[in-house]
Formats: sequence, C-alpha cells, structure tokens
Amino acid sequence: MLAESEGPKPIGSEALWKSSIIVNNTKHPVTRHQHKRRAPIQRSCFLGLETKPELLWEDWDEGGEFTKSLTLKNIGLKLQKLQLRPPVTKFFSISSSRNVAVSPGTTLSIPVTFKPEEKCKYEDSIEFQGKDGSFQVSLQAVVPYPALEVPDTVLLPLCAVHQTACAPFLLKNLSKLHTYFHWECSEPFQVSPEEGVLKPSQEIQLTVVFQPQLALLYNKMAACRFGEEGEKADCCVAVRLQGVAKYPCLQLRSPSSKADQQHGGPVLNFGSVAVGQSVQKCFDICNPSHVTAFFSLARLSGGVPLLGCQFVCEVGSNRVAPGGSITAKVTFVPTVADSVSVEYLTVECKGALNQTVLKLIGNSTGPKLSFSSSLVDFGCIELGTTASRIIEMTNSSCVQTTYQWDLDCAGHSVFSIQPQSGTLAAKSCLTLTVCYRPTVPFAHHRSVPCFVLHGAPLFLDLIGTCHSDLEKPALLTPEHLAECPEDRSDIVSVLLPSNSTQLDPQAFGLPADEKASRQSDNISIARSMTPKEDADRPGSTEADSSALSSPSTRVSAVPSELLFNHVTSPWSRSTSSAASQGVAITNNSAVKVTLMWTNAPDSPFSVSPSTRELSPLKCTSFRVTYSPKEVNTFHAAQLECLARQHRPSWKNEEEISPPWCVIVRVIGHSFERGKEHFSPHFSLEPNKVVFTGLDVRSYQTLLLRNHCERPLTFCRNLNESFDPHLEASVSVVPRCGLIPPGAHQILTVITTPKEDSPAEGIELRLQFNCSNYTKEIRVFSILEKMNVSLSGEGTLYFQDTFVGSPTHQTHIIRNICHIPLGFQWNIHYSDRHLISVQPEAGELQANEFAQQKWSFNPKEEKTYVLEPVLIIWPIQNPNYNKSILTLKVTGKGAKGFIQAIKEVLELGDTMVGRAQSIDVPLVNNSTCSISFSVSVEQTLQDEQFHPDLPPAAIALQLDCEGGTVASHSTFMLRATFRPDRQAHYRWTISYQTLSCSGALLCPPQAVCEVRGKGVFPTMQVSDVCSGGGAAWLSKSYVWELLSVDRLNTQLLSIPSPVEHAYRSPRSHRMAKYPALLIKAMLDVNFSAAPLNSEPSTFALVFYNPGSIPVEWTFLFPDDQQVEFKHWSQREELCHNEFEQMQVVELFSVSPLSGTMLSGQQKAVQFSYSHVVAGTHQLPIILKISHGREILLNFQGVTVEQDRPHLYFLSRHHVFTPIMIGGLTPPLQTYDLYNGGDVPVRYEVDAGVLSQLQESNFNQPLLCCLNPEGVVLPGKMAKLEFIFSPLEAKMYTMDIPIHVRHGETTVVRFDGSGFDTLRDVFPLIETKPAPPVRKIPLPGQSGFLSTDSISLGEIPVCSHSSRVFFLTNVSLKEILYKWCLTQVIRIQPKQGLLRPGESIICVMTFMASDFPMIYHLDIICQLTEQAALAQYSDSLRRWEQEREQQQNEFTITERDLAENRKVPVAQGCAAAAQAKEPPAGKHKVTLPPICSRVARAEQRAQSEAVKVWKRPTAPQPTLLHVEVTARSYQSQEYRRYFPNHFNNRFRCFQQIKPLRPKILSDTLLQEGRPLQTLGPERHFLEHVITSLIRSILDDVAFSQSLLTLASKPLFYKPKVIFSTTPPIPQPLIGLDETNPDLHVRSDSSGTAGGYGTRPKIAPRPEHIPVGVFNDILLNTLQNVMMEAARGDLDLIEHHRVSSPNVSIRSRRYPNAKGKKDDKETPQNKPTHAELSSEHHTETSSI
Repeated sequence: MLAESEGPKPIGSEALWKSSIIVNNTKHPVTRHQHKRRAPIQRSCFLGLETKPELLWEDWDEGGEFTKSLTLKNIGLKLQKLQLRPPVTKFFSISSSRNVAVSPGTTLSIPVTFKPEEKCKYEDSIEFQGKDGSFQVSLQAVVPYPALEVPDTVLLPLCAVHQTACAPFLLKNLSKLHTYFHWECSEPFQVSPEEGVLKPSQEIQLTVVFQPQLALLYNKMAACRFGEEGEKADCCVAVRLQGVAKYPCLQLRSPSSKADQQHGGPVLNFGSVAVGQSVQKCFDICNPSHVTAFFSLARLSGGVPLLGCQFVCEVGSNRVAPGGSITAKVTFVPTVADSVSVEYLTVECKGALNQTVLKLIGNSTGPKLSFSSSLVDFGCIELGTTASRIIEMTNSSCVQTTYQWDLDCAGHSVFSIQPQSGTLAAKSCLTLTVCYRPTVPFAHHRSVPCFVLHGAPLFLDLIGTCHSDLEKPALLTPEHLAECPEDRSDIVSVLLPSNSTQLDPQAFGLPADEKASRQSDNISIARSMTPKEDADRPGSTEADSSALSSPSTRVSAVPSELLFNHVTSPWSRSTSSAASQGVAITNNSAVKVTLMWTNAPDSPFSVSPSTRELSPLKCTSFRVTYSPKEVNTFHAAQLECLARQHRPSWKNEEEISPPWCVIVRVIGHSFERGKEHFSPHFSLEPNKVVFTGLDVRSYQTLLLRNHCERPLTFCRNLNESFDPHLEASVSVVPRCGLIPPGAHQILTVITTPKEDSPAEGIELRLQFNCSNYTKEIRVFSILEKMNVSLSGEGTLYFQDTFVGSPTHQTHIIRNICHIPLGFQWNIHYSDRHLISVQPEAGELQANEFAQQKWSFNPKEEKTYVLEPVLIIWPIQNPNYNKSILTLKVTGKGAKGFIQAIKEVLELGDTMVGRAQSIDVPLVNNSTCSISFSVSVEQTLQDEQFHPDLPPAAIALQLDCEGGTVASHSTFMLRATFRPDRQAHYRWTISYQTLSCSGALLCPPQAVCEVRGKGVFPTMQVSDVCSGGGAAWLSKSYVWELLSVDRLNTQLLSIPSPVEHAYRSPRSHRMAKYPALLIKAMLDVNFSAAPLNSEPSTFALVFYNPGSIPVEWTFLFPDDQQVEFKHWSQREELCHNEFEQMQVVELFSVSPLSGTMLSGQQKAVQFSYSHVVAGTHQLPIILKISHGREILLNFQGVTVEQDRPHLYFLSRHHVFTPIMIGGLTPPLQTYDLYNGGDVPVRYEVDAGVLSQLQESNFNQPLLCCLNPEGVVLPGKMAKLEFIFSPLEAKMYTMDIPIHVRHGETTVVRFDGSGFDTLRDVFPLIETKPAPPVRKIPLPGQSGFLSTDSISLGEIPVCSHSSRVFFLTNVSLKEILYKWCLTQVIRIQPKQGLLRPGESIICVMTFMASDFPMIYHLDIICQLTEQAALAQYSDSLRRWEQEREQQQNEFTITERDLAENRKVPVAQGCAAAAQAKEPPAGKHKVTLPPICSRVARAEQRAQSEAVKVWKRPTAPQPTLLHVEVTARSYQSQEYRRYFPNHFNNRFRCFQQIKPLRPKILSDTLLQEGRPLQTLGPERHFLEHVITSLIRSILDDVAFSQSLLTLASKPLFYKPKVIFSTTPPIPQPLIGLDETNPDLHVRSDSSGTAGGYGTRPKIAPRPEHIPVGVFNDILLNTLQNVMMEAARGDLDLIEHHRVSSPNVSIRSRRYPNAKGKKDDKETPQNKPTHAELSSEHHTETSSI
C-alpha cells in the first residue's frame, strides 16, 4: 500500500488525483492517501508519430531553468506537417518554430524549458495540429512530498494468552525527502520502533509485538503519522493488524495406574526404594493446544517441607511447542527408612485456565536382616574348653546392609561372634561363628544387640553353663528364659516395652524338643521386634543410655564409661591419668545376687575383686585398673559383670534364673606426655540429624568409619556453648569406643522432641584419639502437633437437594505435619441417614491430601446443619492422645418437578430402517437437582399389516434411561427414532424421581408427547399421456392399457422386509431368461400398430405423495444380471433366442432413473418401436430405493401390413349393474380398436345371443345394437349393448367376435342385477386418479386445467355445462381446434393462443332421449401457427412447381425415346396425366451434340430431375378430455334421485342425430385469449369452476328460478315476440329445437320468410325457464372471463346498485332455407359488437 501526502495544488489545472478519507474502526480516524505508483512514461503513437504523452519535471527548485526535449518520430510512410501550439502559461516555453515537418523514418527534437517561480505544482500542454487530426502532450512539474509504502495487513502468528508474538514488516520511503514517522496503535499491539526518520528511498524493518490478555480474535488498525522532517506530521497511513489469541493448555501424562489416581490427577509412584539408593522416573508434559506454552514446575503450596531433598526434578521451566511434549525426570532419594514420602508438583503455565497437579509418592525401605536362630544354646562344657556354634545372617532387602555386634570379642566376655562387623550385600547370606569360652564355673547368659545402619537393632540370646571338677552349677536351658519373663524384661527394659516379651505359656505343656523350639521362636520374635517404641520410653535420661549395651535395670553400674588419660571436659583441663578407677554396682532388685567379672588374661584392663555377693538394694564398689604394656597406643574394652540371682523356691531349693549382665565401657591410651597422637582420618554420615514428631523418644543411626591404618578412638565431648541440660537431652550410644583400622562404628542418636528445642538445633561434639580432633553432629529436635487442614475453612455447603435423592460434594483433607496420621470420621447416629462420607477412615502421610466424597440425602423440606467429627491419631502410636476436628455441614431439602419446553414434539416422517434423532429438552425450574428415570410408552395408529413383519417394538430409543438435572437448568434427552413399519407413532415420555438407592419415589408423570411417522419411499402415477402411433387413444383407455390402477396399488403397498433391505435391485440370476423371482408383477400393454408405423409412446407422470425423497430406477435384462450362459453353449442362436435379443431394442424407457423430492412430479416416457412384426414381451424391473420392486412385463403388438387386426384391451368386460324391473336399461358400450393398417369388418355372433335369450325365458338379456360394422385403421369403434337382467344375480356370457379374414376372439361379459333400492345404488364409475395438480407433460404445447369431467347421474334430454381452461405453455403461438361429438358442444371451438395465455372453454353436454352410460373422449388439436404457415407456403410453392412441370420438359439425346416425366411425388393427379403426351405436342429430333455438352446436360438433368415430394401437414398435438355421465328416464330419475330432479335443465325435444348447429354469433369470443395472471390464474380456475358448479346444483337457487318463472313478465324480450321478420335466432346455449322458442312452419314447410304469422294462444306473459338458464350461464361466463383477465376481484366488497331492467339483445339474420348454416363475413358480428354485448348483458343481469 502506498501512502503519500497531498502536495500543493497545481497552477493552471486541477490535480491529477484526489485524496480519499477512510475512517478506521480504531479510536482515532485515520486519513489515508492512496494512488498508484507512477509508472514509467511509455511512448505512444499519434497520427503516425511516436512520442511521449507527457513531460514530467520532478527535481527542480524555484528560480531555476530546466529544459527537457520532446522527440517526435515518424513511423509512417508519408511526410507529416504539423502546426505547433506553444504552452499557454509563462512557466513553460519552446524555442522551435510554429510549423514543423517530420519525414518518414526521421526524428524531430523540440526543447521545452521550465522556469518555476515558487514551490508548487505546474501543469500545461503542447498541441500539435495535423491534416488528419490533433493531439496534445502534457507538461507537468510536481513537488516532492512525503510518501510511505506499508503493507495493507500484517498477520500475527497464533499467540498464547499472556505471551508474546512478533511479526516484521517493511516501511519504505518512496519520496526524496527525509520523512519523520510516528506509530499509534492500541493494545495488545505495539510497533517497534515507535518513531523515527527515514532517508529518501530508505527501507527499514519494523516489528509488531502482540501481547494478548484474552483469548480473542483481534483486528485493529495501527496509524502511522508522517511528514517532512521538521514539519508537522499531518499525513497518515493505516495498517490493519490481525492476531488470534488462544489459551494454552498443558496435560501431564504419567505411567500411573487407576488405583494411584485417587486424588483425581496423575500420579508418579516410585514404589519401594531402599535408603541410600535413588530411582528415576519420567512423566510427559503435553501441549494439546495450538499455541506454544511456557511453563514452570513448582511444589504445591500449603504443605510442609520434606526432611531433606527427597524428590529432585531436572526440569524447572521450559516451553512446549503446539502438539508437542517434553519429558521431565524426577529422582527419588529417600533419607529416612520405613517412611512414605508424598509431594505434589504443579505445572504453572502463564495464561492457562487450568492447573495440573502431579502427585509424587515413594516408600523408603530399610535393611531387612534375620538370623537362622535367635537363640544359641552351648549347653554344658568343662572349664578351660571352648564351644562354638554356626548361625546364618540373611539380608532379604534389595540394598546393601551395614551391621555391627555390640560385643567385646577380645576376652572381656565369655561369648564372641565373628565377624564382629561388616557389610552384607543385598539378597545374600553370611555365616557367623559364635564361641563360648568360660573362665569360671557359672551359668552364662547374654543378649547381644546387633546394630543395623538405618534399621532397628536385632538381638541374639547366648546361653551356656560351665562346670569344673569342684563346682557344677545348675544347667541353664532355654526354658529358664521363658520362665522368668520379668528378668528378661529387666534386660531389655530400655529397648523393648514391658509387655512385648511375653511368651506363650501353653508352650510349656509340650514335649521337651518342641517346647525348646517354641520358646526359642518366642524369644527370637521378642528380640527381633524394633526397639524404637522401647527407646521412646518417657523419662529416660543420659544414665539410661548404657542400657543399649547393658539393658538391666535391676543391677546398674555407675559410671558406665571409664576414660583413662582423657580430657573429660573443655573447661576442665584435668586428665584422668590415674591407673585405676572405681565402679559402683547397685542391686536394685529384691533378691541377693552374686557379681562376677570376666577378666581377660592379656588385657590392660582388670577389675578387682573379680567376684562379690551383693544384698538387695545394696551397693558395692570395684576397682578397674589400666596397666598398658606398650606405650603410644590406644586401648578399649567392654567389661562384663554377671549377676546371678539367688531365688529360693518352695522346695527350699534355689530356683534357677538367667543371670543379669552389666557392661562398663573403658578406653585409654599410653601416649607419653608431649607425644603427638595419631592423626584421625574418618567419615561420619550423616552429620545432620532431624527429629520431628511427637514428644516421644526416638532414635536415628549414624555411620562412623575409620579410613586410616591405625585404630581410632572416639568419645562424646560436651560443648560449652550449649546448655548442659539441653545437650544432655540428646544421647549417643555408645558414648566412647575404639574402631580398628578400616572398620566402622554404628552410632545411635536418641532424643525426645520438645517445644523448647532451639531452632538452630543441638550440636553434639565427638572427640577423636584423645586430642583436639573433633566432629560436630547437628541434631534438630522439633516437636510437632498433629495438624490436618479442612478445605472450605471447615465448612461444607450442599446446594438444595431433592428430598429422598442424594447429592454429592467433594471435600479435601490434608496432613500438614510430618507425622503420618490415621483418621476416622465420626457421624452422630441420628445424622447417619442424612450424610455419609467415602472413605470414612484411612491414613494420611506427611504432606498428603485426600479427596473425600460426601453425600447428603435430606428426608424433608428444611435446612440441616450437621457437625461430623474427624478423629486423627499418629499411626506409629495408636494409643497416643487423639485430636478432634469438627466439620460444619449445611444443606437444605427441597422438592421439584421436571417439565418439557414443548408438550408435543413432531419428528415428521422418517423412512423405515433409517434413524432420526431429536433432543427433548427437560427443564428443572426448581431450586434443587433432580435424579430421575425416564420411560417411553408407544402407541401405533394407521398401521399397515404385512405378514412378514415381526411384532412391533418400541421405535423410540433413548440414549440414557435417566440422569440428574441441575436446578434451573436443562437436560437434553437424546431420542432416536428407528421405525420398523409404516405407521403413525405416538410416544409418551414419562419420568420418575429416584432415591439415593435408585428406588422410585413417585408414579410415572408424563412430560411430553413425541409424534412421528414411519414411511416407505413410494410414488404413484398421477397422469398419463399417449403420443406417436397411440396419440388418438383416450386417456381412460391408456390408463387401463398401462394397468395404472394396479401399478399404483403395487407402488403404494408396503414393501416386504427383503425389498426394503436393498437400496438397489437384487440380482436375479436365473437359468432361463426371462423368469424372475419377484412377487409383484403386472402387464404394461403398448397396444397394437402397423409395421413400420410411428412408435407408440406413453408418458407416465410419477408423483411423490410422501414426505421423503424417492429414488427409482428401471432395469432392463442386461441390468438385472440375467445369466445367458445357455445361449453361449452353441455356436449359433436359435430363432427364439435371436428374437428375444431383438426385443430389448424395441422397448425404451427415458429416463431410466431419477430422484423425486416430496410433492415433486416427473414424467417418464415409455416407447415401443414397430419395426418387427409380431407380439413382443420384455420384463423390466421398477425398483424404488429401499421400497417396492415390481416386474413390469412390457407387451406390444406389431401388425403385418394388409392384415386385419382388432386389438382387445381385455377379453373380460363387466357391465354396470342394472336394477331389475327398470323401465329402460341404459345403453352400454364396449371398445374395439383397429391396430392394423386396413379397415376391419367385425361381426358379433348372433347365435350366441339367441341362445342366451332362449335360456332366459325368451327375454332379451343382452342385445347388441350394432352387431356388424367396420373399424377404420387406427380408430376405435364402440359395440352398443343393452343389458337387461331378470334376476338379482351375476350373469356370465361368452360372446365370440368374428373378424372377416381374421381371427375370432371370445370375450367374456359379466353383468349383475340388483333388486331394490335397499342395495347400494351403484353410481357411475370414473377413472381413479390421485388428487394431484396436473403439470404440462414434456412436448406438450397446451395444457388443460382438467382432463376428465364427470357429470354424474343426469336425466335424458338434459343440458349440463362445465367450464375449464386451456393454456398455452409453449413459447410459440398455437392454433387450437376441438373435435366434437353430437352431444357435446364447446365454445370457443377454435382459436389462437399466444405464449402463456389462457382461455375459458365452456362445455355443454346435451343428453339424448335414451338412457345411456357415456364414456366420451373429446380431442383438442394443437398446431403451431408458425409450422402451419410454413406448411401453407410450402404447399403453395409445391403446387406452383407442379403446374410448371406439367407445362415444361427437357429433351436430350438420351431420353428422346422416353416419355416426359413430371418430377412430382407419386399419387399426384399430374403424375397420372404425364404418362401420355398432351395433344398438339410432338417429339423433336435435334442434331447430335458433342459428348462434353452431353455430359454437362446430363449433370444438369440429374440435378433437375429430383422428385419434390408434396409437403406434409404438421402433426397436431392432441389433448384428451374424458366426459362421463349416466342418463336415466325422467320417471326413473325422479324415483332414484328425487332431490336432484328439479335441479336439472331439460330440453324435452329429442336430440337430432345430426350434428347440432353451432352458432357463430355467440356471446363468447372465439380465440380471445385471457391475460396471464401467473400463480393466481390456477387458483381462479378451480375457484370459479367450483363456484358455478355449486350455483347450478344448488336446490334453493333452482327453486327460486321456478318461482321467478311463475311471476308476470315485467319486460318483453324482443327475441320472443318480435312482429317483424326475419324470425330471430335463439341466444347462446339454446338449440333451434327449443319448444319455447320454436316457430312452427307453415303448410308449405318453410321456416321463416314473409309468410303467415304463427298463431299464438293467449296466455300470461312469462319468461321461459330456458331463457333464464341461458342468461344465467352467459352472466357467469362473463364474470369468469373478467376475473380471469384480472378486471374483476371476486373477494373485494362491491356496493349494491339497482339493477338495470333493460336487456340488450342482438339478432342476426339466419337463412333457414339454405343448406349451409355457416356465417358469412357480411352477417358475422364484429369483435367490438360482441364485447359490448357481453358487458351490457352482464351489467343488466
């Protein structure tokens, strides 16, 4: 698009272009300047001179002088002399002369100088005048002005909401000025850069930024204001910016199962993962939208942070292309064993309407170790010997496990286990060796703990008894461990709860072996239980920390750890350098114990005394001495002290009990003073421990590993920066120890979370190698309370709910603490029938939320406020104090109803087998939702039975049987109608409300009624027409000939299920042609015609009476897939087979297929060619798609030449039933048709009629009035019969009809008589035709408004009139002419019709004086006027040529001896006379002629002697009108129809056998066409016809005429009582034989003239009834003509005026004595006279 500013107006002329103002749809109007870019000036040619049409100056300054040359080139062939007119203005000038000459092929240059004075636009011209004309060359000087080129439209790419899209476009400066521009546009568009300056012809690229905020289609204008740099930018150009914004949408897809998606979204389940390992899984982020989506992943807010970073996602933010996806990886790294981690990831997409949440869940599993046996019994061994046992330790987990036995295997314990520590691979086993080395005779027992990293410790019970020669203590067995549970509970009181070590007391009643095994298993179970709950015992202190190695609470040692040569505290620099230290042992039990220490022989640590007895509740001290044998080394040991109980039994014998064990840990070093200790190299994992939960004691494990080649000692060192009491609340077990090179030590941190725990945590310090090497452990002890959040701020609202029907709501609860919780909803028993929740109980892991489905089922109409209670507790401690939360539930019960928008829904007509759907809108106007079920009740009407149809099923299927419709909303119920039969369907749709369990709450209530109709595609024949050789056949004859009634019956009948199942015809494969398996068959006859005559054609108008389209097709044998294999078995075809193949070519159907819409009509033409003599048959199938399949047996007869042939339509004829005892039976007829080309003489066998008379009491039962006769070729004769039955029965008569020189045909006549009038009186039968509006058939030039007229029952000698219309439907003028009979008269008889014009035809039927049944065929011949005029001209020229040829001849040498010939058609009169030469003419002999001349004459003669055939008259188009009636004698008519007798006009003089005279001076104008009124014309035809028929048949009207006739005459019509000759003619509609107007002849027989007047008897003067009938008929005819022309509005209300009593009547002379009654031009009335008489008579009446 070009935009430029408007320069200054030119001087001397107007602007070459004008500016146009265009108002944009943006906020500010934009002025837009457009013009086409100035193209280079092309050279043009004027008067043979080639030059430029204009000279243009662009770069110029005022005050200067600028010259350009105008060149003229002569491209012609002659010299051009021109006179030059210089420019008019002073600003342009030329220096050449005024007269110039340009020779052919030369060029003339004329300099033009431009001298501007100011900066504006200049225009002028130079004119050249030549001999042949003149031309001008324009001179223009333009001022440079700013002009920019921008695109018309900039299309932005598809953009997401809240995102940005860009599109570049070019801005070009078309001018030679520095142009400033500035863009103005509204959001969401922005142009960058917004402003700038363009150099001349500079082009820059701009960017449109699109930032939509809503998903809309944006179409806005951006205005660019520009101007010359330094001036005001008053010019503007607009660019249309178009962009489409859409909402982005992201979906998460994870490989989760349906069970994992309980929270309503995708779930990424990691399963069980061992602590220390990691598992990675992926999920897809898909973008189904059409825009790019930018997203970021974040954790769902509102939760609690996990302990450590357990879930790690690699993708933080990214973009997803439209239709693409991105795979994100999430890694799960558990840090706490035996816990469930839950986290939620949200996909935050800017601009998206939805937020997708992904649930991450994973289970952390610790090591799973087990022993082959939890008890090792060494039995009894001798002192000084060693016993060993083997056990297996199994790691059943999928992770590597680190373990360590808390046992001194260096000799300070009688038991040892090897290996003492190590690592066990996943799914593997390890063999352990347990040794027993007693040093004194004693019964030993030790419960040794096995520490497992990230797991609970395991315990192994070791028992053994040592005997010496002197001392033999009692043998300690496993049963003793079970008999003293309290003793064992003292051992594990810190690690296990007091009630967890109970054994099955029934096991002691078993045999010894099974009992030992049972007790061993019980002890193993007790030891294998986790000590976490036991370590959580409230009230534990630092002194209890030693219980992990010496769990006895009955005997305690203080201190439990001894440090030699170690600094005990930072603030106390004193060292424990003493060689011995004391240990106090306290007996806290109520029995006396014996204490015995286990000393190792080579150990630097020793205890003295080694044994001592201690009374109950007493304390004693022992001395521990450290005497190292080597210097600069580390030592450590676990000193074991066994306490044997002395329990006296009731037998005065000491009861055997397992001994108690007390452990004292000692460490020391022998480094000399000033000697540097070993530098430690170790690792501690983890160095940060977090305890969260309730205020119960819990523990976690750490791994301390020695990586150097020297032993490593450690001990806990107090931190002076912490409160000693606060630091003492955290314990480390063990507090000290020695780790061999490459070994490890499992540390256990035990604490109880408290409220006053510091947020920064507690720092535990470990000292290594008795030096300044320390390591801190940060312990976070956070006390949490059970906390669950309820959505909706603890309130749940239910909308109004239908009474008895539940409604549901989703409610979310979330665990917002680190404690796994269990929950249980408690609903009051009185509210349980109102509300319910699923799930009612469950577990919530830390940070997990659960969706719960609440149901509300009100029982009555009121508002409910309910308060269910949520009970929560920690899963690990079910006995902990439980918390209670209350949820407030509010709901209201209501009642409602459902209704339909429309009470009755119409589906219309649907084809059987097809489906039609309808939406039934059900409206709920109440305040509550309604759950309902629907039912359908079906009723059938007008069902048509078919034997192959199954019982009717419900044809209306609902897509759903029920549902729930919300309040004030609409539920669209989809119903599908599939009819299986033709019938009217009615369905009543009812609904019933449902309860929560699906029970019905109310009886069915009708909502609406649906109506539909199942129909089959059908059609019928509405009209027939014959043509060609059958054109003269009547319509009723053709109707019966083609079996139309039977065809319509078959077409309108119900198709069988097999026929309906196929759209196209089935394949009929038969072994013999043409047998077909079709039930519906009928014959279609084509009548008979002579050989080589014109083909017989019949047009059938098919009409679709249904409401659905109909597809039909005609199939010939080739289309029916008929097998002709037996024809190909022989090399030659037989005669019959060859004839059958020829038959296919004789018949034709056009068109073969078609489709008709509802109410549409279409004509199909059947044709039969008479080229092969004989009788021919051809099976044709008429198939309606999904409808009837009918076999039409086409039959036609072709008669050989010169062969008499009568064609009988049917050899069975039924007479009209006759009442017995009647006065005069009516005359009936039977048609005989001559289908040959010669006249046929027939004779009815009179002998059969005589025998019939003799057999019926010599009464003439059947009389033939014309037993002999001749039927002309192609014509039809009527046999006249009088059937006079004697009895009320059926008579059957077989009568032969003989054809002279032909065959005899026996025709069966059936007739019946009926007795009295009590029987149904048989009325006259008419041709049944469907009530369908007729349409012009193809090829018809005229169209009749009706083709059949039924007059019903009439008396003899009566007159009946009917009117109808004849219309010219062609584009040419046509001439019409009626072929009338004696009893029928039609006015006008002939005339001319212009294209589209109509005329009213009045038919008058005059019944004869004998009763008769009339079946008359009236033919109207239509001929094109142009064709007839052409025929007349051709005939005239032919006759002239014939006369000329009769008088002229040509003589040649070749035919001198031949007679002259007249080259006219054979059969002419002149041809016969040309055989002999006329008188006076002689042959002339001429001299020889050369051969060249002879050949020329021969050629001329061959061209001249061409036979000119006589022109053939154009064949008229025939229209048939069938007139039916039955006449009765007056007495019988009065008897049978007494109410109608007086309604008939009767002429009591017998109708003459001659054709009645038809007056030419009628009141109706012959050939006067009616005006074309379009669609109103057809309406008027039917209205006026029915109106006149009703008036004439009205009883009251006829009676009034009789009454009027009896009144005195108030005027004297001259037509009746004229006294002057000549005798007047009667009015139209009156016959000369009317008795009321008939003038008797005189004695001489003359009727008229100046003879004697007729004598009229004196009588009152009355108007005859016939005159009134004629006057009324003429009046109504005139009214119809004026209404048809549009001159009279029959609906408009007219004022009633007084009638004019004068009646004008024209009389015309009538020559009665002449034979010819035709009118002459002298006595024929003029058109004006007839018109005036029409209007005068109409107005008078």
